[in-house]
Amino acid sequence: MSKNLQPLSNHLVVKALSREDKTASGIVLPETLTKERPEQGEVIAVGPGKMLDTGARQTMEVKVGDIVVFKKYGPDEVKIDNVEYLILDEGDVLAIVK
Repeated sequence: MSKNLQPLSNHLVVKALSREDKTASGIVLPETLTKERPEQGEVIAVGPGKMLDTGARQTMEVKVGDIVVFKKYGPDEVKIDNVEYLILDEGDVLAIVK
């Protein structure tokens, strides 16, 4: 990852995981479906956490290396050094894949 991309507050940087063009049962997915924004990715960087009214920081629940499922239209797309990343709020993360 580019060393120039450090998320702030409770944001995180995710590298999207590519979708399969076929389901496990062999059904070929249409191109329009596979070109949609992915909803799963690997966390590449995390911010320091949200600043609370008390002046303390709320710790982040996700960490670098986690595979997360997130809201489809929650992230913003950025391209750094010809690599596409997604930046999203920790609140847009629905689950961590174990």
